[in-house]
Order: sequence, then C-alpha cells, then structure tokens
Amino acid sequence: MIDLYTWSTSNGRKISIMLEEVGLPYTVHPINIGKDAQFTPEFIKINPNSKIPAIVDSEGPDGKPITIFESGAILIYLAEKTGKLLPTDPRERMTVLQWLMFQMGGIGPMFGQTHHFMRHAREKSPYGVERYGKETRRLYGVLDNRLGEAAYIAGDYSIADIATYPWVWRREWQEVDLNDFPNVKRWFDTVGARPAVATGMNVPPAQA
Repeated sequence: MIDLYTWSTSNGRKISIMLEEVGLPYTVHPINIGKDAQFTPEFIKINPNSKIPAIVDSEGPDGKPITIFESGAILIYLAEKTGKLLPTDPRERMTVLQWLMFQMGGIGPMFGQTHHFMRHAREKSPYGVERYGKETRRLYGVLDNRLGEAAYIAGDYSIADIATYPWVWRREWQEVDLNDFPNVKRWFDTVGARPAVATGMNVPPAQA
C-alpha cells in the first residue's frame, strides 16, 4: 500500500495520475498547503523540504517501508517498482528522463512563476509578468515542436507525459491558448482522455 501525501496542485496530481496508471493501491492524505499543513512537524518528518507530494511505500525495494519526496523521484521510483512507463532500453530510457528533467527544471519552475505573477502577486509586476509569460510561451513552443515529431513527449506514453500534463492543464493561469500550439493541443486532448488521468486529476478534489 502506498500512502500519498498530496494536494490539488500540478505537482501533486502527477503522482495520483501515475498511481492510477500503474494500478497500485494507495491511500490519500490531503496536505492543505493553503493552511500551511506542509509545515507541521509530522509532515516535515516525511519531507524535510515541506513540499507536496510525498509517498510512503510500505513495501520498499528491500521489503521495508521507504519514504520518497520530489515528484520526479517518485515517478521514477513507481515506474521502476512496476516496470511501467519508463523503458529499460538505455537510449529510450534516457529520452524519457531528459524530457522529465525538461519538465522538472523548465516547465514546472517557469510556469509556477507565471502563475505567481499573473494570479497571486500582491502587487502587479509588469516585469515579472513579461519575463515569465514570455518564457512560458517559449517552453510551449519547444513542446509543440517536439510533439510535431512524436505522438507523446518521449515517443511512447511515459512518465514525461504524466509530469507535464497537469502543468499544461493550468494553461488559463498562464494566459495561453492551446490553439496557438496545435501539437500540444492534440497531445493534451489525447492524454486527458485517458481514464487514469481523469481520475488522478481529481485527487484530492480540486480546490479553487
């Protein structure tokens, strides 16, 4: 059994989608980051960085419980645990991992900054909106070019798609029209039609 500590954010939804895709049973523990639940001593024992998501697997690699934080690490762990959504062929595996890192190092941080400056900043910052809005559209362009070459981000459906989809789902927060990026739109509609994705995107139920 997997214990999933999560909230209704893009990073949190990566893991609920993954658990649905690989069919592992899990229990959801909502961590309300709007009420600073990630800073409780109990949660800090699970993730010293006070971020969601995190998991505790009661049946780790050696049969003993293991705790894992950072969404990319969790995706890799679950893929390796189940033998799904991460190829074993070295070349194909590296293709998936590089696009996963593209999400972790580019899409996640930059889209997140765009969300902040466009929606949450207490004072409007034209510089922040322009800087991160422009970088967000550049990253959409990279993704659109890639998806003009392949059906999914790394070729076949993989953890790279699972990591990226919840961030593109927030496109309205980024003031991005997917019609400007037709290959991304085709991919987004295809991935969103997967039952596991639809279920995982509502774990826990969406917050405003």
